[in-house]
Amino acid sequence: MSAHHHAVVWVDHRRARIFHIDLAGYDQIVIRSRPESENIHHKANEIGAGHATEDEEFMGEIATALQDAGRILILGPGNEKNALYDFLQQNNAEFRKRVVAIGSSDHPSDEEVIDYAQRYFGFERPRIVSSR
Repeated sequence: MSAHHHAVVWVDHRRARIFHIDLAGYDQIVIRSRPESENIHHKANEIGAGHATEDEEFMGEIATALQDAGRILILGPGNEKNALYDFLQQNNAEFRKRVVAIGSSDHPSDEEVIDYAQRYFGFERPRIVSSR
């Protein structure tokens, strides 16, 4: 990627799909959470019932992958996108300035995530117009 790129991350509790995007195109990184974090809820009626703690190793790997991005979009279902945003802010104040939006997105395809980010960042692909 060029020195001037932005990133979009789609995240849930199992994986993060990170796309670094610039005028020339994009690249993708996929980060998976550790198997221990597969079950994100404790058993009901147990001491400490509720959400399990966030997988800090998983969040840290995402933060490392986003380190060089200019502006950052965070997308995803549920609360994981908000947990990532909170983690980024708590661990690096620079992220506070660079995260430009957080949005809900169920389970889009890679192409849908890329298209959304390219439009958001103004890196739209040229449209092919047929001539007669």
